[in-house]
Amino acid sequence: MAIGPKIRFASVSSFGRRRRAACALVGASLCLGVISVHAQQAVGSATGLAIPRYVSLKSDHVNLREGPSKDHATKWIYQRPGLPVEITAEYEIWRRIRDSEGAEGWVLHSLLSGKRTVLIEPWKKNAPALPLYAQPQEDADVKAKLAPGVVASVKSCDGTWCRLKGDGYDGFMSQTNLWGVYPGEKVE
Repeated sequence: MAIGPKIRFASVSSFGRRRRAACALVGASLCLGVISVHAQQAVGSATGLAIPRYVSLKSDHVNLREGPSKDHATKWIYQRPGLPVEITAEYEIWRRIRDSEGAEGWVLHSLLSGKRTVLIEPWKKNAPALPLYAQPQEDADVKAKLAPGVVASVKSCDGTWCRLKGDGYDGFMSQTNLWGVYPGEKVE
């Protein structure tokens, strides 16, 4: 298809105005179609649940595969039940997940749990333990200290603080220190 020189008209006829209006309408429709496609991509094709979303590993032996079938090679084996992971896609009974270190692959949906857990600052391997407060405020009594990499169960989050519970502890920590909940996310 050849593209010719651009021709400009000094005035726009009523035909030109109608044509521009029609083009604007078509353009708006295409934009809405793109927005609709993005909105449709925000939910899983198998479950209708939000994508991405956090879940946790149900088992102490979870194969992370290269693709969504048992025919695909195993890239990694997780051996830590309760580990939080992020579901980034769905295909039938398979879920593509990402862990806190950025590793991605596919796992069977039956090996995942909707139970919410978090990792304490996994990006700070050798940092000191963080305080877990009796109340959702930094001047509250310290109930415990949790080291980076500890997995904790989420009882609730208000968008700023999460109540965490585990063996021997129950208290509050700022969401900014946690991997397994989104910034500002509320969990009940």
